[in-house]
Amino acid sequence: MLEKMEILHVEKVIEEFETMTKDTENVQRETLKKILEENGSAEYLQNLGLNGRTDPQSFKACVPVVTHQDLDPYIQRIVDGASSPILTGKPITTISLSSGTTQGRPKFVPFNDELMETTLQIFRTSYAFRNREFPVKNGKALQFIYSSKQSRTKGGLFAGTATTNVFRNSQFKKAMKAMQSQCCSPDEVIFGPDFRQSLYCHLLCGLIFREEIQLVSSTFAHSIVHAFRTLEQVWEELCVDIREGILTSRITFPSVRSAMAKLLKPNPELADLIRRKISGLSNWYGLIPELFPNVKYIYGIMTGSMEHYLKKLRHYAGDVPLISADYGSSEGWIGANINPNVPTESTTYAVLPNIGYFEFIPLKENVEEQVHDRGDANILSMEPKPVSLTEVKIGEEYEVIVTSFAGLYRYRLGDVVKVMGFHNSTPELKFICRRNLMLTVNIDKNTEKDLQQAVEEAAKLIAEEKQEVIDFSSHVDMWTDPGHYVIFWEISGEVSDEVLKECCNCLDRSFVDAGYVSSRKVNAIGPLELRILRRGTFQKVLDHYLGLGAAVSQFKTPRCVGPTNYKVLQILCDNVVKTYFSTAF
Repeated sequence: MLEKMEILHVEKVIEEFETMTKDTENVQRETLKKILEENGSAEYLQNLGLNGRTDPQSFKACVPVVTHQDLDPYIQRIVDGASSPILTGKPITTISLSSGTTQGRPKFVPFNDELMETTLQIFRTSYAFRNREFPVKNGKALQFIYSSKQSRTKGGLFAGTATTNVFRNSQFKKAMKAMQSQCCSPDEVIFGPDFRQSLYCHLLCGLIFREEIQLVSSTFAHSIVHAFRTLEQVWEELCVDIREGILTSRITFPSVRSAMAKLLKPNPELADLIRRKISGLSNWYGLIPELFPNVKYIYGIMTGSMEHYLKKLRHYAGDVPLISADYGSSEGWIGANINPNVPTESTTYAVLPNIGYFEFIPLKENVEEQVHDRGDANILSMEPKPVSLTEVKIGEEYEVIVTSFAGLYRYRLGDVVKVMGFHNSTPELKFICRRNLMLTVNIDKNTEKDLQQAVEEAAKLIAEEKQEVIDFSSHVDMWTDPGHYVIFWEISGEVSDEVLKECCNCLDRSFVDAGYVSSRKVNAIGPLELRILRRGTFQKVLDHYLGLGAAVSQFKTPRCVGPTNYKVLQILCDNVVKTYFSTAF
């Protein structure tokens, strides 16, 4: 007897979202109350003297704004197996590992059933709005998702990346079925022990089910681009597998081979068709719709550090829409993309007011006014007071503070967002950058976004020679006097010295921060250095993180490599083939 498939009721999900966001302030108050009632017995809250109070005023008066470093000793005790309620009322049984690309090492973050439920709520909400614009029928999804191993901590808790903890949860597959977005690859491929073998099999499964594929997705845009760059290399081998119905010997894990054997049957017609389709392409343009004719859209996180990959992804996608996935982190979710038909670069995320309690630190404030009002010169060094979810102002930038169901209270996420508008009474946020990812030598302050814009401007010069920047990173070199910016580029092919010198000058001129420009003019910051890397260098960086236990679907290229991230800096420096210094100032 076939299992009856439950399909998500799209209009009902949208209706619930609309009702909730019309009453954001009350929903936030009730959400905070629920979090504090569920976790009131936790040692952390007990020590802060809340004494059972659950209103926002008491909460803000008693509970300090914290960073991960402040909570680390509490989380470490949980990791080590302490059984008493430390951060949450119910015991934490699973730990998420952040990607580690920001600081060079992963952070431990509590994960629980409540966090899983908020994850699925975000997925359902964005799917409902997406499906209204781009309806998928009962097809399959080519999902480049990978699960790293779940290990056990010293205290016996499961530990894995946030994506692994989600993919391994029994509710995940059920939810994907309900959203008609089930992965075309078997579980053995998703949970395969070797990422490269899993990627090959994902591509093979996609080609076998090419007519049924309705969407292509991964957690990040980087993974989708990486997958189709790989297809360029291995497509002939894939065709041989399909023609003969025998899996290549490069797949060595018995469980993966066994699962693929059930799908793979000799199909010379399909192999010939794929060969014709690929041979007819011009420089791989439109590869995705050519191979998967019924694909409705391509889906993954495409904002922030992922924007660099959009140009290549659009090249592969042809006219298939790109839709950016939702906004969250290893610590929890914040907002859903409810406007899937806007250009990817303009994506905003509507905050779901019932998945956590949110506050925002204003990044601009009229300090002079405060000094005048308070008569206190020391106010200049104080940080602005956080505001609530409904108090944010359109056009202003803020740092996000999260209080979650998984034991994080007034936790600084480190993300900078801009309020672009409101949906009913909940704000729509645009992700700007990570606050702590900053290029700075003295009075200069250039963010990840500033770096990306500089790279985009300079990359136009090599685009004229039909070349592209495959990936990039940066570093502040303080060993020289004065210190200077180092930009690392991996490019697709040969570019003349003259053009690369001009790229170096263009990068230097493109940092328009007043502190940078004035410092360069008086040589308080040295000439910018452009280092060209050997092909495959960023693959080595990825391999390094995979070796530390990171999942490829959670990988983000580190855009600013600090001294604590010594190993990655060493990989980059060991693979430099050419160096140029700016003469722009």
